[in-house]
Amino acid sequence: MEGHEKLEKARERIIETIAQNIHLYGLVPSAGRQYGMMFFQNEPLTLDDMTEKLGMSKTSMSTSVRALSDLKLVERAWKKGVRKDLYKVTDDWYQSFIDLFSIKWRRSVTLHLVAIKKSLAELEQLSIDPTASEELQKEVQIDIEKLKYIKNYYEWLERLVDVFEDQKIFDLVPIMNDSESDS
Repeated sequence: MEGHEKLEKARERIIETIAQNIHLYGLVPSAGRQYGMMFFQNEPLTLDDMTEKLGMSKTSMSTSVRALSDLKLVERAWKKGVRKDLYKVTDDWYQSFIDLFSIKWRRSVTLHLVAIKKSLAELEQLSIDPTASEELQKEVQIDIEKLKYIKNYYEWLERLVDVFEDQKIFDLVPIMNDSESDS
């Protein structure tokens, strides 16, 4: 096998793995292929460049690059003399993960905590309602305990998101350099 063929085979393996796993970011495999292809480029690309390299429609490329950009996996680039929009893979994969993790989980935590607090307030009112039956009072108390448990969970998850956003995660799980990761 010639050197260029080996290079392309090695790259294609990574591109296909990214395509298979991009669903973790809520994206389709074609967006993963686009991202993987962009990762191996040493220069920013236009949508036309991407269309030519992947053989996909410009509309599809545009949709995917917008989704990748929203997740902060790709960013616009500037090059003197080029009037078309250029895109490149963001340099910091660690920060991209932190951004994605934080955005998705912060939204989820907020939604859950608002619902839990509202439901707890309603149930606590119901728990002191003198017209409620003993059976209903028991069910209400069980539900209150369940909601307190999941409230604690979401507050813990909120603190976990803070650890990522404050980058304290790297104190707990340090980034390894190349020589450390070879073992």
